[in-house]
Amino acid sequence: MASAGDDKSATQTLPAMAGAVGDGGYLLVVDGATSRRLRLPRNGSLLVGRGDEADVRIESQAVSRRHAELHVSDGEARVADLGSHNGTLLNGERIDGARPLQNGDMIGIGDAELIYRRAADTSRPRRLLDPAALTRRIVEELERVGATERPLGLVALPLGARALADGAGLAAAIDGCLRRLDAAGWSAEGTLVAILPERDRDASEEIARALVAALAASGIARAARAGFATAPADGCDAPTLLGAARAAAQGAAPGEAVDATRAATEIQLGDRRVVLADPAMVRLYDLIKRLAASDLPVLVCGETGAGKEHAAFAVHWHSPRRDGPFVILNCAAITETLVESELFGHEKGAFSGAIAAKPGLIEVSGGGTLFLDEVGELSAAVQAKLLRVLEQKRLTRVGGLREVPVDLRVVAATNRDLEAEVAAGRFRRDLFFRLGAATVVLPPLRDRPREIALLARRFLDDACARLGRPQMAISTGAMVHLAGFAWPGNVRELKNVIEYIAAAIPEPVLEPWCLPDAIVPIAADTALGTPSSPSPGAGATAPARRPGRPLTDEVRDFERQLIVAALAACGEVRKSAAEQLGLPLRTLVYKLKQHGITGRGGG
Repeated sequence: MASAGDDKSATQTLPAMAGAVGDGGYLLVVDGATSRRLRLPRNGSLLVGRGDEADVRIESQAVSRRHAELHVSDGEARVADLGSHNGTLLNGERIDGARPLQNGDMIGIGDAELIYRRAADTSRPRRLLDPAALTRRIVEELERVGATERPLGLVALPLGARALADGAGLAAAIDGCLRRLDAAGWSAEGTLVAILPERDRDASEEIARALVAALAASGIARAARAGFATAPADGCDAPTLLGAARAAAQGAAPGEAVDATRAATEIQLGDRRVVLADPAMVRLYDLIKRLAASDLPVLVCGETGAGKEHAAFAVHWHSPRRDGPFVILNCAAITETLVESELFGHEKGAFSGAIAAKPGLIEVSGGGTLFLDEVGELSAAVQAKLLRVLEQKRLTRVGGLREVPVDLRVVAATNRDLEAEVAAGRFRRDLFFRLGAATVVLPPLRDRPREIALLARRFLDDACARLGRPQMAISTGAMVHLAGFAWPGNVRELKNVIEYIAAAIPEPVLEPWCLPDAIVPIAADTALGTPSSPSPGAGATAPARRPGRPLTDEVRDFERQLIVAALAACGEVRKSAAEQLGLPLRTLVYKLKQHGITGRGGG
């Protein structure tokens, strides 16, 4: 362990990190009237703090017991604050999460300063990661994205087996484009992949273009092309992010670097816009376009809110019937006594209140398409009558005797397992076969993670435009939570959440605390309104003093109680709570995050 009492001129090797001395650079620790130099290994971590377990001990009440961590990987160093009370400064700026270190960077911890000196470059050749190691590295970096809310870039360059066979030449060709902090390897599909920690979309694009140029100049791949994606906007798991970058690369021309966002498809169906980024959805909409050319009935299956109505309308839009009406009947939203009249129409006097003849939706949709949403809710009697209409192309209105010819195409949708309903005797087998002549099964939104960020961004832009308010940004932390949620209500639920946020949250940036508790759960020990929290309007009292506990920890707990009490007294309205506490709103928002208080409130 390091000690604050080391001699001024001492050079220390950390015992817990021994074995790779001298090639990872060093820290010059200036602490009060003393200074010391700590050699760093090429790979390892060290803890900085006031506690006995710290590798670098700083004896100051302004320093937390576990204050910060320095991590060195392959000669590249990062510093991360560990939720310390007074924070960690990097070149005078307070950091949140992990930040990479450059030669000469100054780390401020309490009254101490740690100056980082990187080891001299030995021109060690870059090693390309194999597919398994590449995937592990992407997973590790994505975990840091979630923990630090810092971006991650990924560049994919499809080169083929021949180019990848020259690993040494390939590594040498791209080395000048990458930092030592970056990594490169090949995926199982024969694609070169560069991993770019801390790189946003603009930086990733710049590096992608540099990699394409370097590969062309080296002669390894004169027609190289690239696609780049960033986390969390393009994905928060390795397969999704890598797939987004690879899909963008496939759509790039030689010498070009394409953004994954551009690789997504947005199709216009009349006044409807549909975003397609998931490969399965792209293929399904291609299938829909082919099915539309015929008059076959189409059965669209999928969970509630997955987009079945859009798929049904796409069948209509791409068909020769697109100039005819598209008529919708939600079979679950109308009573059984009325559904027959709504579908087949009625004659005057057919029942009480039938003061005039009325054509049903089947007749109204003549020349167009009838969409029967939640068709599994139809009663047995209506199922039998519908089957007859589909087979004979004729119907008889309720209370009528005359048959009316009809010209329509039926598209049905259900969130039920109709095969199971048939087996249970609740749905006619012959109608099931008739409606399911062609079947399209839509995956739920949780299986289309690439689309979550795109849809959230589009819904937020549209909602802000309708409300006449400035556009909101989505923070990295909020996007991580959105991408990680299961969305049981699918696209409809996502849209409802985003529209609520646009209407209720005045801030210019969507942060995690803006999201519903179902998406960002409140831990039992940090939730507002728990028994451990002061009741609304009650003053906070200092916690009972525990012998041997540092004063800074006691002050931290008391500060937290004051904030919780102020929020409770103000109905969780942060602006009012900040005024009550005498704090700027930005400072209160920071302290909410620092203390893990995730209650919501208006501005």
